[in-house]
Amino acid sequence: MNDNVNEMWSARIRNELVGNILPFWTNRAVDRNNGGFYGKIDWDLAVVRKEPRSAVLNTRILWTFAAASRLLGADYLDVTNRAFDYIMNKFRDPEHDGLFWMLDYQGKVISSRKQIYAQAFGIYAFSEYYRATGNQASLEFAQRLFQLIEKHSRSAAFGGYLEACRRDWTTLDDMRLSEKDINCPKSMNTHLHIMEAYTNLLRVWRDPVLVTKQTELLRISMDRIINPKTGHLKLFFDERWNQLSEDVSFGHDIEASWLIVEAAEVLGDVALLNRARELAVVLARSVYEQGLDTDGSIFYEANSRGVLIDSKKHWWAQAEAVVGFFNAFQISQDSRFLAASLHVWDYIEAKVVDREHGEWHAKLSPEGIPLLPTEDTDVCLAGPWKCPYHNSRSCFEMLNRLCV
Repeated sequence: MNDNVNEMWSARIRNELVGNILPFWTNRAVDRNNGGFYGKIDWDLAVVRKEPRSAVLNTRILWTFAAASRLLGADYLDVTNRAFDYIMNKFRDPEHDGLFWMLDYQGKVISSRKQIYAQAFGIYAFSEYYRATGNQASLEFAQRLFQLIEKHSRSAAFGGYLEACRRDWTTLDDMRLSEKDINCPKSMNTHLHIMEAYTNLLRVWRDPVLVTKQTELLRISMDRIINPKTGHLKLFFDERWNQLSEDVSFGHDIEASWLIVEAAEVLGDVALLNRARELAVVLARSVYEQGLDTDGSIFYEANSRGVLIDSKKHWWAQAEAVVGFFNAFQISQDSRFLAASLHVWDYIEAKVVDREHGEWHAKLSPEGIPLLPTEDTDVCLAGPWKCPYHNSRSCFEMLNRLCV
C-alpha cells in the first residue's frame, strides 16, 4: 500500500473520530440533570429526555471512551468515568448481580431481564476500562460477569450459550434480543459478542478457564455458525444447533470475519488462527461478491437465494465493512479487498456522516439518501442500539492497522 495513501487515509479517519464522532457524544449525549446519558437523540438533534436507557447503549459508550482514553489521551477520561459510575450505580443488579437490560430516564429498572448479549458488552466495556485506568473493581466486575455467563447461560449438553435469563438467572420463555429476532435459544449475534468480550478480557486476565472457554467458543463459531460452503453466518438456532433461518446478514458476515481472527490472535493458538484467517477471507469474499453495491457500500440482508430483503444502508454495517475488507486484504494481499475497504470509507464520508448534526445517519436508502423516522422507526442519532461503538471501533482499528 502506498505510504502517501496510508497517511492521507489515516488522517481522514482520525479527523472523523476526534472531530465528529467522539465530540458528538461528549457534547450532546451527557444528561447533567439525571446522570449518565440520554436514552435517545432524534435525527434532528432533539433530545428525547424521558427515553428509557439500554444496557447496550451505556456499555458501548463506556467501551468507546475507555478505548479513547487509552489510545488518544486523558481528555476523554471524564466521560469514561461518568459511564463507569452510572453503570455500576444504576445497571448493576445489587441482589442477583449482572446487568439490568433497561432503565427509565431516572435510572429506575424497567426491564430486569439478564440478556446475555448485554452481559457480554459489560465484559467488553469493563475490561477496556481496566486497560485504560487500571481500576481493579472494573476488572473484578468483568471477571464476575464472565463467571455468571458460564454458570447460567452455557449449554452443558450441546455447547454454546443461551440467549437470556430472568433477573434471578432462571429460565426465560421469551429470549429474543429484539422484536425483530426469532425467539430461539441461541443466536449468532450473542455468540459473536461473547467471543469479542472474552477476547478483550483475555488481554488483561490470562485465566486458564477463560482460555478454555474462549477456545471452545471460537471452535463453535467456526464449526457451527460459519457456513464455509455459502460464505455466510447462520443466524438463529435451537439448542441442538439446528438452523432456524437461512437469511443472510452482510454486516454480521463482514464483522465476524475480522473478529474471529482477533480472537484467535489473542488466544495464540496457531492452528485456530490459520483456520480463522482462511474463513475470514471466505466471509469477506462472499460479502464482496454478493453484498457490495456499485457505490461502494454494502447492503444489509438477503435471503438464501441471494435476493435482497433489506437493501438499506445501515450505518454500522458500513463501519464493519471498512475493517473487514482491510483485514481480508492483510491476510490475502488481494487488492480488491483493499479497494473495497477504501471505497466504503469514501461512501461513509460522502453519505453516512451527518454533516449538519454530527455523528452518522442511522440508515440510508439504497440510493444513499438518509432516511427519516417516518420512513424507518429505528432512525435516530443516538438510541438503544445507535451507539458510538461500531464507528469509533472502526476508526480505532483502522488507525492501528494503517500505522503498522
